[in-house]
Parts: sequence; C-alpha cells; structure tokens
Amino acid sequence: MIQSRNKIDPNFNTASMSDLVFLLLIFFMLTSTLISPNAIKLLLPQSTSGQTMAKQNVNVSINDNLTFFVENVPVTETNLQAAIASHIEKGLTDATIKLHADKSVAIEYVVKVIDAVNLINAQTQSKHKVILATQAAK
Repeated sequence: MIQSRNKIDPNFNTASMSDLVFLLLIFFMLTSTLISPNAIKLLLPQSTSGQTMAKQNVNVSINDNLTFFVENVPVTETNLQAAIASHIEKGLTDATIKLHADKSVAIEYVVKVIDAVNLINAQTQSKHKVILATQAAK
C-alpha cells in the first residue's frame, strides 16, 4: 500500500489572515479620507502661493447660482451675518472664515461676506478674518 508523504496539519495558520486584515484596515483608512460628503461643487480660482490653514472655524461658500452657504447650509444674503455669527464659538476673538467662491462669482458677492464679518467684528470687538480658498495652479 502506498502512503502519501504529505501529512495534513490540523492547525490553522493565522499569520496570513492577520496580514490580510491589516491591509484591509490600511485600505479603508486611506479611502475614507478621500471621501468628502456634503460638499458643494465649486470651481475655485487658482493660486500659486499654496498656503494652507492649520485651523479653520467657519466655511462659507458661494456657488455659481449666487447662493450663500454657511457650513453647507443655504442662507439668504440678509441672514448671512447672523448665520456666520452663530457658527463662531462664543468668546473666540480671532476666528477664521474660509470663503469658497466659484470663480464665476462677481466680486461684489465676496465683498458681502467680508462686510458681514466686519460687522461682526465691530459688534463684538473681535478680529475675525476672511481668507479665500483657491485651488493649486496646475
């Protein structure tokens, strides 16, 4: 009678399983940072200066239909100042308002956001600033 030389090992090797789980974990961590839900699609102007912010407090967007958004919530021009003020933390005197304006938006709508922040600064004796978000030049 012929016996096989290969013996079957009843133990399960978990080394390859842990490698697979680790690779899946890395994959999902990387892909989850690439997803931006609730984003407003804007075509931003380009800039070569490439500075980024370490901390941002309030996001304001103006799309190509001239609709204002504060933290992705649509607001009217008359409620813009109140909406921005409600998103600034109480007692904070140097918040940053990051303005995302479509490049087709006229400058007068950008100035309305700056005026709203200036009025908040005058009322609260604070120094909030507005920065304009841009895309990196290609």
